[in-house]
Amino acid sequence: MKLLDLTTEIDAIGSTGRLDAEAIDVTHDSRACAPGSVFVAIRGAKLDAHRYIAQAVDRGAICVISELQPQASEAPAWIQVPDARAALARAAEAVHGHPSRRLKLVGITGTNGKTTTAHLVDSIIRASEGASAMFGTISHRIAGRELDARNTTPEASDIQRMLAQAVAAGCRSAVMEVSSHAIDLHRADGLNCTVAVFTNLTRDHLDYHSTMESYFAAKEKLFTGALGFEPLSSVINADDEYGVRLLGTAKGRKITYGLVNGADVRTDEFKLSPRGLTFVAKTPSGKIEINSALVGRPHVYNILAAIAAGLALGFGLEKIASGVAECRTVAGRFEQVSLEDSEQPPFTVIVDYAHSDDALKNVLHTAREVAGRDRRVITVFGCGGDRDRTKRAPMGEIAGSLSDVAIVTSDNPRSEDPAAIIADIEVGLGRTGRPYLRLVDRREAIFRAIGEARDGDVVLIAGKGHETYQVLRDQTIHFDDHEVAREAMMKRRVSHA
Repeated sequence: MKLLDLTTEIDAIGSTGRLDAEAIDVTHDSRACAPGSVFVAIRGAKLDAHRYIAQAVDRGAICVISELQPQASEAPAWIQVPDARAALARAAEAVHGHPSRRLKLVGITGTNGKTTTAHLVDSIIRASEGASAMFGTISHRIAGRELDARNTTPEASDIQRMLAQAVAAGCRSAVMEVSSHAIDLHRADGLNCTVAVFTNLTRDHLDYHSTMESYFAAKEKLFTGALGFEPLSSVINADDEYGVRLLGTAKGRKITYGLVNGADVRTDEFKLSPRGLTFVAKTPSGKIEINSALVGRPHVYNILAAIAAGLALGFGLEKIASGVAECRTVAGRFEQVSLEDSEQPPFTVIVDYAHSDDALKNVLHTAREVAGRDRRVITVFGCGGDRDRTKRAPMGEIAGSLSDVAIVTSDNPRSEDPAAIIADIEVGLGRTGRPYLRLVDRREAIFRAIGEARDGDVVLIAGKGHETYQVLRDQTIHFDDHEVAREAMMKRRVSHA
């Protein structure tokens, strides 16, 4: 695309330099620049990318997009815009040929359930069409090729580049987790979602959004056309109070799902066991028998959302059921930790990403259902540093109330003192009046929990899920709850031999 044409696409307010040059890529990272790149200089809270313009030009950048007035001496071409983040999205979309218009794109937003729902929809797409692209918290995948995921929703330039790669790889459909941060920071601008999915809204990220109303307003944009396109279908959780509100503003065909409010896609009852879920879903296209290896009531909602999305994409019930059945597990989402040999311990160890009070409550209810009345639930959990502090005491209260043994420990403390974070959590634990253990070292806490387990107990290790690292004040270290749990399980086996 010629730079002169690009100025029209992004509503430039000023330009100078060689505007007849051909742009082949757009990036906000000077290190990623190459010949033909357009460099968008964004001024962030901690870093001003204008400092790296020379580096971008040295690497081949043919143009700078900036909120500052044209600086002809610094780059071959300069385009001034009112909002650099918004321009990044629109420029990348244009340069890469508007790829979301050439795909059936499913955008999924909400506090909990995004990742599992995305994996389910991806599996349904693959069962129906053979190839799919998925972008989310755990990883990005394009037609079977895995890419690392740094953010739940990548930066706008990366999104558009990867969507273009999906089109080139022959994908006809794609699914993407869309976070509230991404929406607020214009990363999702210009995404033409065929289907927008709302899972739920509970307290989280208030360190960024300040209020639940602001948090909801960000999510709502995916459904109203505020990002540039209105979805053809809006799939909404009718059992969620914010979902009910969203029904009043969402665009396109509205498809509801849930358990209690007469939703379009629903089930009257389900059977849960440590081996998974079975139920019959009722849909506008008929009934569908579901057999899933996913465990827990929250996954009933995730499956119903995925069924509704599959219907909105035009897939048949048989392919939808097959896709759900083929999604066997999702990393760090009520994921059972097993030893590599056939000899397993007489108790169950679960790793889950639950890091908000509502998510922890849901996963503890599931753990209780798996354990049954006569066995205990032992919970290891903490809270992240430099994040929403308002959820710390509520998480402590929920863990103390719903666990037989609660062990509070470190999560990703980041720049905060781990002991201070735990003290905030202990306010909630104290409200329960029940005893608990306080072990700052997460490894020690996991070993203690597994050492305490009796036959039939469920050990829940919550908070980090799929993560394989721990972020400390001065460094990031390797730390995988799965690996540590297996070490503890092997040590216990040897000591009991």
